[in-house]
Amino acid sequence: MLPLTDHPLRYALANELHARPFPSLSAPCTAVFLAIKQPERAAARDRGADRAHLLDLLDRFGAAHPSPEGNHYFGKIGKHSLKWESHTEFVTYTVFIEHLPERAFDPSDFEVFPAEWLEQAPGARITSALIRVETRGAESTLSRAISDWFVGESVAVARVLDDAAVVAGDFRIDAAGHSRFAVSADKDIGARRMGRIVQRLCEIETYKTMSMLGFARVGEMSGRMGRIDGELTRLIAEMSSGEHPPEDTLKGLLKVSAELEAMVSDASFRFSATHAYEGIVTQRIEVLREERFEGRQTFEEFMSRRYTPAMRTVSSTEARLRAMADRAMRAGDLLRTRVDVERSAQNQALLESMDRRADAQLRLQRTVEGLSVVAISYYAVSLAVYLLDPAAVAMGVSKGLVTAGVTLPIIGLVWWAIRRVRKHLE
Repeated sequence: MLPLTDHPLRYALANELHARPFPSLSAPCTAVFLAIKQPERAAARDRGADRAHLLDLLDRFGAAHPSPEGNHYFGKIGKHSLKWESHTEFVTYTVFIEHLPERAFDPSDFEVFPAEWLEQAPGARITSALIRVETRGAESTLSRAISDWFVGESVAVARVLDDAAVVAGDFRIDAAGHSRFAVSADKDIGARRMGRIVQRLCEIETYKTMSMLGFARVGEMSGRMGRIDGELTRLIAEMSSGEHPPEDTLKGLLKVSAELEAMVSDASFRFSATHAYEGIVTQRIEVLREERFEGRQTFEEFMSRRYTPAMRTVSSTEARLRAMADRAMRAGDLLRTRVDVERSAQNQALLESMDRRADAQLRLQRTVEGLSVVAISYYAVSLAVYLLDPAAVAMGVSKGLVTAGVTLPIIGLVWWAIRRVRKHLE
C-alpha cells in the first residue's frame, strides 16, 4: 500500500473536537469563575498578553505551562484545579476548590486569584461567578437555602438531567461583584456529569453577558438612528414635493446613506456575535433538560421573560438599520434617475438650440457666399476692363461697352468657382 500524505491540518482539526474537555467534579466543591475581555476590539487583541497573564498565574503556583499554541489548559495550581480557555473575544478562568466554605458564596473564595495578578489583567472583568456544589439533601432544606441565597423575584430553579441535580441562580451581581449559582446533586451522580452541569452554568452566564453587549450597543445607537430616520424622512418629502433643487436633496441623501453604511459596518460584528452567543445560551439550557422544581420558574422561563426580549430588540434594531440603509439607497437611486432625466431633457433642449444656431449659421453663410460672388466679381470686372481697355481704344470700342460685355461671364465664372470649392469642402 502506497503511503499517503496527510493534510497539514488533519490532526489539528481532529483534536479540536476533543479540546476543552469537561472537568470531573465531586460534591462538595466550589467553582470560582472569571471571564476577562478587553473593552474595545477584543477580537483583534494581542493573545500573547492573555497567555503571558496565564503563565504568570501558573508560575505563582509552580505549575506546568501549556503548549505554546494551545488555547485551553487544565491542570493543578496548588491544592486546586484550574481550567483556562481562550475564546474569540474573551478568556475564562475557572478554579475548582475541593471544599465548601461554612459561609455560602463566601467572597474570600475569589482570593484564589491574587489581587496583584488581577490588577495586571489584559482587559476588564466581563463576568465572574461563585458556584456552590453540594450533595442533595431534603428538598425542604434545599428550598429554604435557595430562598436565603437568591432574590426570590429573579431566581430560576430547575431539576436537570433527569433529576440528577437541582440548579439555581438569580443572575444578579452580589455585593462582592459576583453572580451566584447553586448545584445540589445526587450522591451517586458521575464526576463527568457533574462537571458538565457546572461548565454549562458558566457558559450560560458568560454567553448571556456577552450577548447583552449587543443590547447595550442598540441603546447607544438608538438616538443616532432616530435622528437619521427623521433626516431621511425629510429628504424624501423634499424629493416628493419638488420644491428644492434635486442636486441639493441628492447630496443630503448620499450623506445619510454613507452614515447609515458606516453604522452597519461598525455594528455588524457585534450583532453577528450577539446572535451566535444567543444561540449558545439557548442550546446550553436545552441540553440541561429542565424540569420544574416546586413551581418555580426554570432557566428557560427566566430567559424568555428577561433575556429573549433584549435579543429581539437587537434583531429588530439590526433589521431597522438595514431597512433604513436600503431605503436611503433606493431614494438616492430614484433621485439620481430623476436628475439624469432632467439633465437629459436639458441636453436635448441644448442640442435643439445648437441645431437652430447651425441652421442660422448656414443661412448666413449662404448669404455671405452671395455677397462674396458680387464682391469678387466687381474686382474681377475692374481688372478685366483695365486689361481690355487698350485693345478697346484701338478698336474704337467705348469703355462702358467693354465693361458691360465682361460683367456677366465673370459673375458666372466666380459663382461656379465658389460652388466647386464649397462642394469640395463638404
